[in-house]
Amino acid sequence: MNQAILDKIESQQFRKEPVDFGVGDTVRVHTKVVEGDKERIQVFSGVVIGRRGRGLNETFTVRRISYGEGVERVFPVHSPRVDKVEVERKGSTRRAKLTYLRTRLGRGATLVKEKEGKTTSAAPAAAEKA
Repeated sequence: MNQAILDKIESQQFRKEPVDFGVGDTVRVHTKVVEGDKERIQVFSGVVIGRRGRGLNETFTVRRISYGEGVERVFPVHSPRVDKVEVERKGSTRRAKLTYLRTRLGRGATLVKEKEGKTTSAAPAAAEKA
């Protein structure tokens, strides 16, 4: 009985429109930041290196390189502070967690293969020229 009550309370807190992104995608996370009595939107963009949790406890980790240093932030998926998540680029990975990107430097730290969508659209254009 207690679990049913908890589930009902949890269901009210879920994000109305779910965000469709996965590990390896490059995203822009728009976060609401409160400074004094003002509120503004701050954007954090990078590669999603992991997702964890279920339900309201679900979080995702975004990594980017800023001034030569790796910066990671963990965002709750259903937080009211996260305004929106935009997917800039879909990535194709074979792992659930991309922690190996922490040891990579330069372009190798940001490069995750793009999904086949762009390469298949370029193939017919090359065939027409031939």
